[in-house]
Amino acid sequence: MSIKLFDSELKVMNLLWERGDMTAKELSDCLLKDVGWNINTTYTVIKKCIQKEAIERIEPNFLCHPLVSKHEIQEQETRALIDKLFNGSSNLLFANLLHKKKLTDQQLEKLNEIIGDKE
Repeated sequence: MSIKLFDSELKVMNLLWERGDMTAKELSDCLLKDVGWNINTTYTVIKKCIQKEAIERIEPNFLCHPLVSKHEIQEQETRALIDKLFNGSSNLLFANLLHKKKLTDQQLEKLNEIIGDKE
């Protein structure tokens, strides 16, 4: 399933992924504190996530439960980024990352480990 989540929707989803199921009121309280959203903004974003089938609403108390994992969204967004900016080439993405940033020996070692796991 492919779900396009916007930054505002990701704020809601990140809370659910980090803390588990929360009521809409709990989400609203957190987002008021963290980003200054009023209750109407939070409920509107939750409603959009429900419409996209990213969140399930469970009664009573308008409990919000994520229907997609953070890993699924990360994979989907990574594929979209590679397709959009690097013509579908993972090689170009990695080359760009390696060229633009000086990596520490520890970071290079970790990358080699990841590559070794894939072979």
